[in-house]
Amino acid sequence: MAQGFSLKDDLFNVQTVGRLAGYFEGAGVFASAPFEAEVMARMPPLELKERINMIADVLATHLPADFAAAGQAIQAALPPPLDPTKTDDDFGHFIFAPLGVYVENHGLEDHLSSSLDLLEALTQRFSMEFSIRAFLNHAPDAVLERMQGWVGHEHYHVRRLISEGTRPKLPWGQGIGIGADKTLPLLDQLHGDPTRFVTRSVANHLNDITKSEPDLVLARFDKWSKSGQQQAKELDWMTRHALRGLIKAGHPGAMKHLGFAPDVALEQAEISIAPGALEIGEAAEIDVTITTKVDAGLIVDYVIDFVKANGSNAPKVFKMKVLQAKANVPLTLKKKHLFKKGATTFTHYPGAHRVHVQVNGRKVAAADFTLS
Repeated sequence: MAQGFSLKDDLFNVQTVGRLAGYFEGAGVFASAPFEAEVMARMPPLELKERINMIADVLATHLPADFAAAGQAIQAALPPPLDPTKTDDDFGHFIFAPLGVYVENHGLEDHLSSSLDLLEALTQRFSMEFSIRAFLNHAPDAVLERMQGWVGHEHYHVRRLISEGTRPKLPWGQGIGIGADKTLPLLDQLHGDPTRFVTRSVANHLNDITKSEPDLVLARFDKWSKSGQQQAKELDWMTRHALRGLIKAGHPGAMKHLGFAPDVALEQAEISIAPGALEIGEAAEIDVTITTKVDAGLIVDYVIDFVKANGSNAPKVFKMKVLQAKANVPLTLKKKHLFKKGATTFTHYPGAHRVHVQVNGRKVAAADFTLS
């Protein structure tokens, strides 16, 4: 039987460790073979984050004990930055993540300025959004001041670090105690950035804020629209991306901001699901018919009230279509939904379920079905 894909083995293996070691050997810092042998001997039982931390620990035994000297060695060993002429990119290669952890472990307490210098250099090879959060918690004012200096940085990976590193709900990142009042002034300067890699981060940052302060985000987009610092097409994309959570939740203010009437007048709204009784692992077809009384833009989603393990229900929103409706002209939409068995991220439970059609954030029709 073929083995499944292993992210930890794809990112951290003899080739990638050898690549990292080779940079240091090429700069005359340390010999690659002993470092590589030590890392590979300890790696097999470790998970991804544990591998990053372990490599950082091994690095500490091969780099100079003095942090200033170690920082110079790291700078000397770094390969050229990621291509600064691009407008979008991934965030580099994970093999450089241990360098950020090394800086966290050895520079946090007594070497703030030189640590930030290193993170500025490292993020141009691999995003330091995770490592910089330790420094934001340790010395928030100093780090935010440094970030202000990075706003005009020539490399877009450094500019992105400002937004991504300060995200309120960065996935897999440690929490930080910095509020939107501190980060929004930075985003005011970044939202007009010419690179999608930066503007996507700004939008994701704002999507995080919408979970607690939606009106603050809507007001910011009003302000940015009037400022004219970003191209209209890109600002429209950022707005839709940032408000995606509110749209799925049916937030009326977000609907209005995007030009969709929450209370759009409907002549007809129906939803059906077939078969009405199916087993976990099977697929069903969802059919929706909508007729509006006026010409209107529609965001049509469907919402399934899933049965949880304790017998209660939990709604989950699925995208269907965004379209323009003509008054009194019926619209028919279809969507096949697979109730996947054995998924790693979601578990289905048998019982009575309900599916709704949601139009511009408002549930307007429902149908029942059962899973077994």
